[in-house]
Amino acid sequence: MSGAVFAGEAVGRAVPLVAGALGASGIAVAALPSRLAMRAELRKRWRTWAIAAPVFLGALFLGAGGAFALAAALGATAVSEYVRMAGLPRAEYAVLLVAAVVLPALAWLVPAAVDGRAVDLRVVALLLVVAALPALLAGDDERGFTRCARTVFALLWIPLPLTGLVVLGDTAVAVGLAVALGDVGAWCGGTALGRSGVLARSLSPLSPSKTWAGVLGAARATAVALGAVGAFTPVLWAAVLTGCVLGDLLESMVKREAGVKDAGSWLPGFGGLLDRIDSLLLALLLAMVVTA
Repeated sequence: MSGAVFAGEAVGRAVPLVAGALGASGIAVAALPSRLAMRAELRKRWRTWAIAAPVFLGALFLGAGGAFALAAALGATAVSEYVRMAGLPRAEYAVLLVAAVVLPALAWLVPAAVDGRAVDLRVVALLLVVAALPALLAGDDERGFTRCARTVFALLWIPLPLTGLVVLGDTAVAVGLAVALGDVGAWCGGTALGRSGVLARSLSPLSPSKTWAGVLGAARATAVALGAVGAFTPVLWAAVLTGCVLGDLLESMVKREAGVKDAGSWLPGFGGLLDRIDSLLLALLLAMVVTA
């Protein structure tokens, strides 16, 4: 892979795999019997995938500018969903919204703001100060610390990882593809192997449906996806797999404390955008760490 350099080659290798996966899954979903309870839900998910995949690949095919636009759009939407769940005031929402645009812009337009493939420590320090400002200036002695902590967490969880779409270059294509197929692999593995025995054990009470069988399915699928686009290394594979496994649990933790089932309701078959990109966020963050 070419690191932070974008080339059509990575997208070109990904397109046949994505087209084949969408075609095969589309036929499979269409052939499902009408009595199957999940038929309607799976069809919704397939239609969402059929739209999201070309948007993702098309944006990265356009280069760093397209990656910035994609990162900013995803960040702004995800931040809006997070703010509603976390119950943050408008001031913190404004801070997070600005960060969702500024951080990818820095990675695109000001390479000096990026040290290797990790955001410069000075940028991180500034983010921490800015995150605390609204509560400090408001003199909030009841929820100030909670507001600061939730804002800092959001900065590290959403805008910062999404800079990876710009910083990682062609590797971002491989990570996005691997995460998408890893989610499918986890579902298939859990369905096929997770009915009984050791593999049926839940990873965490935060998400009882996530089992060790799902981890095995995700491990195989992510390895195949990375290998198919010529990006497989043991370290990158471990980073992507960890993102697939822990990213969903991380969002489940946030949703459980917020008392909501989904981050939103506008994305057919998934709920909200955060429900779709929770694994991608952590995978991108860890990919930046292991490729720095």
